[in-house]
Amino acid sequence: MSRPPISATTLIVSAKTTDKPTPMMVQYLAIKDEVGAEALLFYRMGDFYEMFFDDAVRAAATLDIALTKRGKHAGQPIPMCGVPVHAAEAYLARLIKAGFRVAVCEQTEDPAEAKKRGSKSVVRREVVRLVTPGTLSEDTLLDARDANILAAVVTGLSGDAALVWADVSDGSFHTCALSPDDLLAEVTALRPSELLIPETLYADWADQGLTLTPLALTKFDRRAAERLLGERFDVASLDGFGDFSPEEIRAAGALIDYVELTQAGDRAALAPPRRTVRSGWLSIDSATRASLEIDRTLQGKRKGSLLSVIDRTVTGPGARLLAARLSRPLMDATSIRARLDAVSQLHDEAEWRGDLLAVLKTTGDAARGCSRLQLGRGGPRDLLTIGAAIAAGEAINAGLVKRPTLSPVAELEAQLSALSLSDKPQLAQLARDLAKAIVEDPPMQARDGGLIATGWSAEIDRLRSLRDETRRSVAALQGKYAVATGITALKVKHNNVLGYHIEVSPKHADTMLGRDDFIHRQTLVSGVRFTTTDLSALDREIAGAADKAKALELDAFEQFRTRVADLAQPIRDVSNALAALDVHAGLALWALESGATKPIIDDGLTLDIDAGRHPVVEAALARQSATRFTPNDTRLDGAADDAPRLALITGPNMAGKSTYLRQTALIVLLAQAGSFVPAKRAKLGLVDRLFSRVGASDDLSRGRSTFMVEMIETAAILNQATERSFVILDEIGRGTATFDGLSIAWAAVEHLHAVNRCRALFATHYHELTELVASLDGAQNLSLRAREHEGELIFLHDVKEGAADRSYGIQVAKLAGLPPVAVARARAVLDRLEAEGTDLGIADLPLFNAAPPVSQPKPSAVEDALAAIDPDTLSPRDALDLLYALKRKLQAMS
Repeated sequence: MSRPPISATTLIVSAKTTDKPTPMMVQYLAIKDEVGAEALLFYRMGDFYEMFFDDAVRAAATLDIALTKRGKHAGQPIPMCGVPVHAAEAYLARLIKAGFRVAVCEQTEDPAEAKKRGSKSVVRREVVRLVTPGTLSEDTLLDARDANILAAVVTGLSGDAALVWADVSDGSFHTCALSPDDLLAEVTALRPSELLIPETLYADWADQGLTLTPLALTKFDRRAAERLLGERFDVASLDGFGDFSPEEIRAAGALIDYVELTQAGDRAALAPPRRTVRSGWLSIDSATRASLEIDRTLQGKRKGSLLSVIDRTVTGPGARLLAARLSRPLMDATSIRARLDAVSQLHDEAEWRGDLLAVLKTTGDAARGCSRLQLGRGGPRDLLTIGAAIAAGEAINAGLVKRPTLSPVAELEAQLSALSLSDKPQLAQLARDLAKAIVEDPPMQARDGGLIATGWSAEIDRLRSLRDETRRSVAALQGKYAVATGITALKVKHNNVLGYHIEVSPKHADTMLGRDDFIHRQTLVSGVRFTTTDLSALDREIAGAADKAKALELDAFEQFRTRVADLAQPIRDVSNALAALDVHAGLALWALESGATKPIIDDGLTLDIDAGRHPVVEAALARQSATRFTPNDTRLDGAADDAPRLALITGPNMAGKSTYLRQTALIVLLAQAGSFVPAKRAKLGLVDRLFSRVGASDDLSRGRSTFMVEMIETAAILNQATERSFVILDEIGRGTATFDGLSIAWAAVEHLHAVNRCRALFATHYHELTELVASLDGAQNLSLRAREHEGELIFLHDVKEGAADRSYGIQVAKLAGLPPVAVARARAVLDRLEAEGTDLGIADLPLFNAAPPVSQPKPSAVEDALAAIDPDTLSPRDALDLLYALKRKLQAMS
């Protein structure tokens, strides 16, 4: 029977009484003990990161790589696997996606130095980074168009709570004070890659489907947090950044401490915290967010979401900003109108918009490049990206200012001001220097050399010239040696072991060995290698010049890296301004393509939409068929003066009730995010909370049936909706007995109308509710029309006033593919129920007193003959004869 793999802990214990571990394994065990069992240890050994024991077993299974063995302990093999250093990032990405944390342990000493301490000395190694889902920064590990959020939450004894979040990849850092009841909704809006929580809250959050990292409560100590934040941002007080609550400070301190822990003590590359106010944006709970498929579909995919349909941004930062704006639409009418004005101006100025998008495509991702350089993971290409972004920003600003007919609106003017370099001489000089210093196609890593352009450094140019000149001297030596020896095939080659050397075929070896001026170095099957004193001297000169040039290039790179770190905030400001311009221009382009219009936003309670459309459904129809989307109007008024505050919607399944509900909610969301909306005209009073209960699903992991989930979500709406909220509800009460469900739906309509007094669309199949709504002053019946034509049901998809006359359920069942026998039987049962009412006894019901179901008709002789035909075997003459035969059979049957 196989034994379970031995763990590092087991080995530590058994080593005291059995075999003594090797010095390398002693080092590994000590480092693994510091890292802990929760993280995999990438232990650098030459060109590989090796893993041992349980780490190896888990990693090999996840990465689908070979699990080998290295030695034994106590008679048991030690599992081992490894990944090449040059391909490590690809393997890291797979491990992180699978939910692992990885501690990267590098060799921090030259092996030659270790040997000086003795033949058994082990190369010094240290953990240089703990890779976790929320602290990624490499391009290869990130989605350029998606944020990578690390968040932290904490609650206080006073009942307050705080949410803090950062994106280590671009340096953004935000805090927000809010109530504990709002925490989940706001965390869901962020979609964090990793959430830090106190251990005491772990049980409350364990079943939310988030990647959680519980921390000791001491990590959220306020005094420690204030000290850490002050040291990190070099301030005596945080008051200059904002009026933070105690909970915000605690959560921010825990987040900063965690980031620096994962970076092995290096300072977190984050901007100072920016405080946001919870009341500043439209509240969308997690159920509503999922129902509306704002940035992800119900299957968790970006494609098919609202974001995927409207996104026309051309940069990664722009795409991330657009997603953030959709996740948190604004609640301030002035700010919303400012965004809409910016989109409108770019919508109307086609040439300007086109030029702007063309320049933006060249800007790259300066914010992420800046963070990588600060963290010591950046390369020459990040410098090039930063320089290009700064220069592009200045070009955009200068180009727009020169247009005499153009007066940018306030929102655009603010972004253009951020791009101007007139008051940023250091940033302007950095951009000019980078343009001169970095080659057009630099290497990935500075250590590879070749990143500094000719003309930037006279000394680097001199050393390169010396290196190149010496290489030409080597070529001249080859010709000289070929003439001196009479061996025309003589070659001067280079490798990393011998350096420059002379190589001849074995048949010429005796000629070379007979000369005193050629020194034998190596004999191979394919050739014999020699050197000379002149060649060795040139080799040293070339190597020395190349090494010195590379060292100077590395020094120049470090100088630029320091300058970037010192100017990190202005660089982020430029990146943010470019991203905002990208969002405005992209939304303007989408509006042109889709026929979206600029909404009117005010502080009233109306919701007035002419010819509204569902942007995602409309786009899908355009791709899949020539069918055009049928637009519909929506008229609601929270004050119930000019329109009802609640509309009850009836009509058959598949007629478009859910689409109508969702499109109205999405129009509200788009408008408050600062986007044009898919409608002919829209006037919207601000909405403070958006609620959606559309569609049915269970939550078996938490022991909740479909009906229980429906009731929990409905309860949240009835308890939280205000007169400024907008609610869409679909089929409330359908998951239980008819009278129970009708009663719940009845009560919900009354509560929304009289207590919440919010704007609401309520779709239902309970036709009894239409009589209730008719008796309410602030309510109205609407219906989606359908028509029967020659036994077929045609959906018209348009909304009209009044209640639906019937549900057409059996017709929909027929469309869904129910067997004809079952459809016919359903019609018979429905006819009898409608004719005899509800006074039938159990024995009288068709279910218990029914004629046998009609059997399927047998195929006719013609059908049998057609089924037996193999068209591929028929000649033209045979086919004609067959047609005549079939005609005769039809005549006989008639």
